[in-house]
Amino acid sequence: MFIIKIMSKFVNPTEVLDKLNLQDDMVVADFGCGSGGWVIPLAKRLEQGIVYAIDLQEEMLSALESKLKVENIQNVRKILSNIEEEKDLKLSPLSCNLVLMTNLLFQVEDKKQIFKQADRVLKKNGKVLVVDWNKDAILSPDQKSVSQDEVKKIAQEFNFELKKEFSAGDYHYALVFEKK
Repeated sequence: MFIIKIMSKFVNPTEVLDKLNLQDDMVVADFGCGSGGWVIPLAKRLEQGIVYAIDLQEEMLSALESKLKVENIQNVRKILSNIEEEKDLKLSPLSCNLVLMTNLLFQVEDKKQIFKQADRVLKKNGKVLVVDWNKDAILSPDQKSVSQDEVKKIAQEFNFELKKEFSAGDYHYALVFEKK
């Protein structure tokens, strides 16, 4: 009997970021940054820019701080905040070129509030990158997965225009929206 090992491809932040038109002086907010899986590669690309790493768990931001020290990255600003709370997000209006929502929407109750926050902080023509679980993916958190259609519908309510759609590995999709 032959055993065939099939390698599945998990989401790779570097490969996804390669598909964006990043300028090295951009200001980016990573909503729900966790311990920095997207913050670190993003900060390395944006040498003249700033990355706001936002999470509601102090432990995640502490872990990120350790990684930033090891990597000697200076252009990240950590913000302890619940992005579902309108008054809690400590970012100025119209201050960002890009907002990341990576593996976030399946974890939040008020998905519209997340897009409302993105709308508030993004400059005109600013972009939103959504990367989340495919509903039918084997490893997907079943009940909480958010379909691409649902994300598109919410984004449209806030006048975000879909600019790009692609696979982000075997288990995730990626959507790029632009603020009109």
